[in-house]
Amino acid sequence: MKKVLVILADGFEEIEAVTVVDILRRAEIETVTCALKEGLVESARGMRMEADTEISRIDANEFDMIVLPGGLQGAKNIDEDENVQNIIRKYMREERFVAAICASPYMLAKSGQIKDCMMTCYPTFKGIVEQLCEYQLAEVVVDENIITSRGPATAPEFAFTLVELLKSETAAQKLREGMLYV
Repeated sequence: MKKVLVILADGFEEIEAVTVVDILRRAEIETVTCALKEGLVESARGMRMEADTEISRIDANEFDMIVLPGGLQGAKNIDEDENVQNIIRKYMREERFVAAICASPYMLAKSGQIKDCMMTCYPTFKGIVEQLCEYQLAEVVVDENIITSRGPATAPEFAFTLVELLKSETAAQKLREGMLYV
């Protein structure tokens, strides 16, 4: 069974995190939420969540994909966390999936984690991303093992794309239909 790690950092965008976790779990993909610190994680709009585990307790070898929700402060906190950066470097070397939405693709590009690829991100960061990668005006962009998406409104399509990559197009389509997302 495929296994996904979703990082929750203070300031995360609620729709991007919760939608992805919900859709992946509906697809019966093992999905683990991971906080950067002990205790509750506070979202961009003050929603407090308890993650399944903490970054210091995970074994990155157990996962097939890492998902980085956006929210500008959440993305900055992910960018500043050395444990997460080490996982991203490892996954890039091993060509495992790295999925990022909203401000997180910008942070990946800015930090040098990804470059010379096709990607999308929240429109505010387009100019900066274009200096490092080929910006695509699309809901979701898949470039080999890198999956990026634009923002809150694209979160469902982002999650369905992850299901396609980890399971199949058929599984994603059945899930879309069952959720009336057509």
